[in-house]
Amino acid sequence: MARQITFGLIVGNRGFFPDHLARSGRDEMISVLNSSGYGVVCPDPSLTKYGAVETREEAKKCAALFRASGDKIDGVIITLPNFGEERGLVEALRLAGLGVPVLVQATPDSAGKMTIADRRDSFCGKMSACNNLQQYRIPYSLTTL
Repeated sequence: MARQITFGLIVGNRGFFPDHLARSGRDEMISVLNSSGYGVVCPDPSLTKYGAVETREEAKKCAALFRASGDKIDGVIITLPNFGEERGLVEALRLAGLGVPVLVQATPDSAGKMTIADRRDSFCGKMSACNNLQQYRIPYSLTTL
């Protein structure tokens, strides 16, 4: 039997954007990956706020989790359900040192939900995160619409 492909999942969050988007975005990504037959390694909500990465301390916790599971992580998905804190995302990858492919995904805003309570601004966060990945010379791939 073939080994299950497993992704490390880093969920971005940024404090002044709606936190509930990080929580629901994490749940949605894990559900989609699991229902598609993939394994997922992701910080638990008891480890970091909503199981997301924003701060340097959360990045360290995520990196430690990824290092402990490094033998089974085939790639990392960075998902941005809101703008995300780019420094924490990149720091988690850098500290984990896995050397696996990285995919950056941003969740689109809905035209009817552009209020302060639901605005994502994920694509701006994606540009910022990718800029930081480039600065750290961490190769990555992008999704397309």
